[in-house]
Amino acid sequence: MIAAFLGLRLYSVLGRRAEHEEEIVPGGYERNEDQKRVAPAAQVIDMPRSERQISGFPPAVERGLREIAAADRRFDLIGFLEGARGAYQMVLEAFWRGDREELAELCDTDVLEGFVGAIDAREAAGHTLDNRLIRIEESNIHSASLEGHMARIGVSFVADIAAVTRDKDGTVVAGSLDDAIESRDVWMFMRDVRNTDPAWLIDETDEG
Repeated sequence: MIAAFLGLRLYSVLGRRAEHEEEIVPGGYERNEDQKRVAPAAQVIDMPRSERQISGFPPAVERGLREIAAADRRFDLIGFLEGARGAYQMVLEAFWRGDREELAELCDTDVLEGFVGAIDAREAAGHTLDNRLIRIEESNIHSASLEGHMARIGVSFVADIAAVTRDKDGTVVAGSLDDAIESRDVWMFMRDVRNTDPAWLIDETDEG
């Protein structure tokens, strides 16, 4: 599922219902068997879409999620979180590769400009990134709101990343693939609920 997952664009990833199966991050890294991809059971009760109940979040977040679900009956929180994890991985890997075209499909203009600027600076310095996403430890709803017809959901990610920077000769100038570092980020996803296209774009990225 994950291989197909990463081959699709963000619109075919976000909004998909969770399969509740073990997450394996491509690249040869294995995950402990007891680490499963599941939504917080205390927070989400998965019911028929017309009757879905969202509870256990802070009041402002719960209100935002309910407003989004009321405005878009196809919205599925478990599927959204599943897709957000896939999008997180796709964007990181596209940025590390310097794939501007893929980033343009996944991000809005401001976020894209930030990524492209960083890629340009990296290439001007003759540097390349040899990074690996080892695992996504956590992904949780951070915020949610409906502003007019625009749904915005913030997701906080905690991930282990092995990061290496090489110069034009391939020599390591920073980092190590032997030591993963913990990364904490909050990414904002947005979508016009009137749009029949289920695409969510990444609207903002911040360190968590």
